[in-house]
Amino acid sequence: MKEIELKYGCNPNQKPSRIYLENGGDLPVTVLNGKPGYINFLDAFNGWQLVSELKKATGLPAATSFKHVSPAGAAVGLPLDETLSKIYWVDDLGDLSPLACAYARARGADRMSSFGDFIALSDICDTDTARLIKREVSDGVIAPGYTEEALDILKQKKKGAYNVIRIDENYVPAPIEKKQVFGITFEQGRNELDINADLFSNIVTKNKEIPEKALIDMKIALITLKYTQSNSVCYVKDGQAIGIGAGQQSRIHCTRLAGQKADNWFLRQSPEVMGLPFLDTLGRADRDNAIDVYMGDEYEDVLRDGEWQKRFRERPEVFTAEKKKAWLSKNSEVTCGSDAFFPFSDNIERAHKSGVKYIAQPGGSVRDDLVIECADRYDMVMAFTGIRLFHH
Repeated sequence: MKEIELKYGCNPNQKPSRIYLENGGDLPVTVLNGKPGYINFLDAFNGWQLVSELKKATGLPAATSFKHVSPAGAAVGLPLDETLSKIYWVDDLGDLSPLACAYARARGADRMSSFGDFIALSDICDTDTARLIKREVSDGVIAPGYTEEALDILKQKKKGAYNVIRIDENYVPAPIEKKQVFGITFEQGRNELDINADLFSNIVTKNKEIPEKALIDMKIALITLKYTQSNSVCYVKDGQAIGIGAGQQSRIHCTRLAGQKADNWFLRQSPEVMGLPFLDTLGRADRDNAIDVYMGDEYEDVLRDGEWQKRFRERPEVFTAEKKKAWLSKNSEVTCGSDAFFPFSDNIERAHKSGVKYIAQPGGSVRDDLVIECADRYDMVMAFTGIRLFHH
């Protein structure tokens, strides 16, 4: 197809709307089911770039969960342990394929933000992945292909209206990209930066040991940031993003937001949360909402009389600040990436509270010496990449 007419643009009043190639060529996508919208395609194309680069950088299947043109999660297909299977609500699905593990991780990092996501997969969607997608609230998926059984499963979602897009994995866009704002055309070269191990060779801290696992996590952090609305900071552990702070005007607010999401990811693995006595009739989305409130400062909203009975078989104990702090102190070996330099050492202090050991950032602040000094205080490893990854 040379163009796809869309129902409307970002909002219902923005008509007409379509996607097409300016050179009149065929689009590299085929809609196999549903009718994707404007924002769906923005998420799909950004998500596809992210997962295809993750696959290239790590050699592993990759998945991402996109919402409003930023990833809520991104991961590669490493196996899930028993704890992760439980907090991602997939422990009833048996052993999952690597691609399904990648999506379970991407979706599970921040399930609140992933609700109603658009999914991108680096590999042909298999049955395991389709079964997992079918049970989640999602707008659509883009992948280089689908097995026959997987496509049949996905076509059953949303009463047959679920958006399924196949992309030509060999498609190469033009080296110059354009966009219009206020009727004015902006033009720039595409960000073709190859994120590889060489970017992390300039280690500026006293500790210079980056194990292979951390190197993979650094790649995941920077590739995720490459397709996240700036300013942005990303925390990664064991092959998956665990906290993404996107679109903040202040760097420290990015770091705090990403850190809070990373903390929530780890708190979900605590005995207090994993032992919550949910009613058998309570669905996954309602459980996610209850967990999010239970872990936060407004826990009384789900624990007061008249409310806890709607969610739990018995009233849970309060997850006190002291208990949460004690549990969070166990998190370690986390990687933190930033799309631009850290201007103050407060970012390092905040990252340390979420178990960060490894940092990848461009460097170049007038206070680099103070930032390095703070990282050394906590025996962190910090690499200056020398590159910025703004995305708008």
